[in-house]
Amino acid sequence: MLKNSFSKSEFEAGIDEAGRGSIAGPVTASAVILPKDFNSKYLNDSKKLSEKKRLELKTIIENESIDYA
Repeated sequence: MLKNSFSKSEFEAGIDEAGRGSIAGPVTASAVILPKDFNSKYLNDSKKLSEKKRLELKTIIENESIDYA
């Protein structure tokens, strides 16, 4: 999360991409806005999570996010 001194906005969106790079192949990008009090020790690096844990986190994010795309 950004430090409060860096942002005057009410919302902060987290974004990520997956793919072979902007030139070498297809890229998929996503964004999510979570409540400021959202906390999960698993929301760090999806590449280090099992498929089962990623699916659990996906459900939590879909249910608790303000918005996602």
